[in-house]
Amino acid sequence: MSSIKIECVLPENCRCGESPVWEEVSNSLLFVDIPAKKLCRWDSLTKQVQRVTMDAPVSSVALRQSGGYVATIGTKFCALNWEEQSAVVLATVDNDKKNNRFNDGKVDPAGRYFAANRRSVYKLEKEEQIPDGMCIDAEGKLWVACYNGGRVIRLDPVTGKRLQTVKLPVDKTTSCCFGGKNYSEMYVTCARDGMDPEGLLRQPEAGGIFKITGLGVKGTAPYSYAG
Repeated sequence: MSSIKIECVLPENCRCGESPVWEEVSNSLLFVDIPAKKLCRWDSLTKQVQRVTMDAPVSSVALRQSGGYVATIGTKFCALNWEEQSAVVLATVDNDKKNNRFNDGKVDPAGRYFAANRRSVYKLEKEEQIPDGMCIDAEGKLWVACYNGGRVIRLDPVTGKRLQTVKLPVDKTTSCCFGGKNYSEMYVTCARDGMDPEGLLRQPEAGGIFKITGLGVKGTAPYSYAG
């Protein structure tokens, strides 16, 4: 097995980076910074990043079969025109619930965009970190970013057995996806909100975008919204 390499490819200082999605046609990584209300697109070839600021927290982004992107912004599903930096509302939920917003979203194999709000609460035992964003590799195994755990773990979804652990140099890992050539690279987002000055000195790359190579397994292309 090739040796694992971890590098911060973009020192973005995200307050809470989330929802990484690889766009193969542009060799780019899409991701969001939720509290900063930003959508970002990092070109892996030019190393340039473009940012679009919206009017509410942006919790997830996904590709769209007809072109462009879709995103969950506040409590709205929106279609995005990147070139015009504009958003069109497709649907709104929970108008009657104050201070609510979507927390994450993914497209399923049928092309449907699912999103969850912040009102679901899960109990977690003290010994474990908080499971956050996840993705699936080409072998059907689950990769989970562990918030406050500084790692991504590979799990067998049938047995629940942990197969692999990859430690990162930051604690607040939030999500992961496969990308790059043949989806052989993993990209990991993280957060810096809630860290004190001492913690930020110890982890100066907190909030950055990380690339992991040498995992010995590949991912698959993300699903696109069919609407």
